[in-house]
Amino acid sequence: MAIVTFLVKMKIRSPATVYMLNLATADVLFVSVLPFLVVYRFSGNNWLFGEGMCRFVTATFYCNMYCSILLMTSISVDRFLAVIYPVRSLPWRTVKRAWLVCGVIWVISLAGAVPLLLARQTFFIYDLNATTCYDVQDTEDLRGFYFYFFTSLLSLFFFLPLAVTTFCYVRTIRSLSAMNTNRTRKRSRAVYLAAIVLCVFVLCFGPTNVLHLIYYLQMYEFADDSLYDAYLLSSTICSFSCCLDPLIYFFASSQCQRCVYSLLRRKKMNLPPGGQHSVLTGHEEYTHVTYSREETC
Repeated sequence: MAIVTFLVKMKIRSPATVYMLNLATADVLFVSVLPFLVVYRFSGNNWLFGEGMCRFVTATFYCNMYCSILLMTSISVDRFLAVIYPVRSLPWRTVKRAWLVCGVIWVISLAGAVPLLLARQTFFIYDLNATTCYDVQDTEDLRGFYFYFFTSLLSLFFFLPLAVTTFCYVRTIRSLSAMNTNRTRKRSRAVYLAAIVLCVFVLCFGPTNVLHLIYYLQMYEFADDSLYDAYLLSSTICSFSCCLDPLIYFFASSQCQRCVYSLLRRKKMNLPPGGQHSVLTGHEEYTHVTYSREETC
C-alpha cells in the first residue's frame, strides 16, 4: 500500500519520497523470504529448502537490514539539511541525486551480502537429525573469515550510520525546539516524530548489531558461543522495523494519510482548492508548502 501510495497518489516529487519508496521496497524484499524462516523455526530449526535457498534467505536478511539502516540514515541527513540549511541545501536535495544515493546504497548492501551467498550456510547435525541454516558454523570460520567480515560490516553499516543519524536528529530536534513560530502543535509533532524515529533506529537495529559484535569478539578470544541464543532472539527485534517503517515514515504523515484514504475510497478527498497545507510531519519537508487539490493527492 505504501509503494502504491508513493507511485500513484503522491508521485515522486521530493528526495524524502524517493528514500521512503526504497525503504518500503527493502521491507517487501524481506517479507518475501520471511515464510521460509517461519517454516524453518516451526520445523525445529530443520532447513528443508536446500543450500542455495539458505544462502539466498540469509543474504537477503542482512541485505535488508543494512539497506534499511543506510536509507534511514539518508533520510536523517535529508531532514537535517532541510531544517538547518533550508536554502543552501536546495541544489543538493534533488530527486535525481536521491535516486543516485539509493542506487549506491543498494549496490553497497548487495555487495556486503555477496560473501554470505558464496559461503556454505547449511550443516547437518546428527544428534538432532536436522539441517541448520546459518545457525551453526565451523569454529575456525567464526574465528577467521566471519570475525573480520562481520566486524567490518558492523562498523561501516551500523555504528557509523548510528553516529550520523544520532547527530542529525539531535541537531534537528534542537533546531525545531528553538524555532519561534505560531505553529507550536505542528512543530511539536515534528519533534516527537524525529525522536521516535531515532528510538526505533536504536531499538530495532541496536540489540542485533551490538550482540553480534560481542558474540564474534567472544568467539575470537575465548571460542565461547554462549551469547548465540541471545543473538538469535535479538534478530527477531530487528525484524520489527518492517512493521514500524510504514507507521512512522508513511502513515504518521497527514499528507500520506489523506492519500491512503483516497486510495482506499477510490475518490479524491474534499480538500480546499488551495492554501497552506502543512507537511510538517514525519520525514516530509519541515516547511509549509502550498499545494493544489491535484498536487496533494
